[in-house]
Amino acid sequence: MVDVGGKPLSRRRALAGARVTMAADTARRLRDLPKGDALATAQVAGIMATTAQTGVEMEALVAASVAALTVYDMAKAIDKDMVIGDVALLEKTKAPVE
Repeated sequence: MVDVGGKPLSRRRALAGARVTMAADTARRLRDLPKGDALATAQVAGIMATTAQTGVEMEALVAASVAALTVYDMAKAIDKDMVIGDVALLEKTKAPVE
């Protein structure tokens, strides 16, 4: 285990994204699916998936992945050809806490 007690505090931020490829009709219906509003549910699921127990990069990647999986799960009944891909860390910043 590494002692990080002496490290100065820093404000860290990470942005991740994921792509769910689907039919145009599916995309139009995402807010009104039989299971509910997929976009709102995916946003909550992504937030709930973070635990603040790992690095900020992993938290962002997990949140993006879970949000994509949620959209897939909620829309799979109307679109059997959806594909999840391009899960990526898009940005990472670190600044000292003043």
